[in-house]
Amino acid sequence: MKKTICIFITFLLLSPILCACGNENGDWEQKVLEYRESKYAIYKAENDKYGDYEVDVVFLGDSLTDGYDVAKYYPDYVTSNRGISGDTTVGLENRLELSLYDLKPKVAVMLIGANNMDTMFDNYESILRGFRENVPNTKIVLLSLTSMSGEWGKKNQLAAYSNVKIKMLAEKYSYEYVDLYSALLNLETGEIFSEYTTDGGHLTSEGYETLTKEITPAIEKQLNAWLLENQAKDPN
Repeated sequence: MKKTICIFITFLLLSPILCACGNENGDWEQKVLEYRESKYAIYKAENDKYGDYEVDVVFLGDSLTDGYDVAKYYPDYVTSNRGISGDTTVGLENRLELSLYDLKPKVAVMLIGANNMDTMFDNYESILRGFRENVPNTKIVLLSLTSMSGEWGKKNQLAAYSNVKIKMLAEKYSYEYVDLYSALLNLETGEIFSEYTTDGGHLTSEGYETLTKEITPAIEKQLNAWLLENQAKDPN
């Protein structure tokens, strides 16, 4: 399954090239649909397997999350990867019941918006309201958009501006916020460090190691907060 997913993620990253070559028969759209459905089947199986709050951390997002080997980086926790390559804030919101609400993890970590940066705030706050209304006992960690390079790097300024808004929303909803943009940024070039990215927008193993280093303290903090709150509710 992991090999199949990795191959398809690579296929998704090549989509602009493939689309430019023409795809009149709808094969591409069908493959995207099949991939999404395969991810939904994994989510459904996990949701059936675990009870409420048995999963420590769920990761929500697009290709950056989809390509993140969370089992490798968080071996001491029960984790679930709910990232789908190419997803947007709209796509994520539409699948939140299956991706998050039906599972009810202790902590949810979200990185989303790079694929629809120009419109991501049309519904970003709606996603946060959904968290509050549907999983009020789940702790939320919001990740900033990452710095980028090459063609993606042309949107670095917009990403930095968007991160200010994400941070403000995190404060408004009392959610944890982690700045990934600065951690990955080479100040000399104004772009992501070359060793952290495969193509300017997606991460290498070194990039994921840095990402993990940045977000682990926030995850541990929120897990501890969840445990303290729930022990207080049920001291037995």
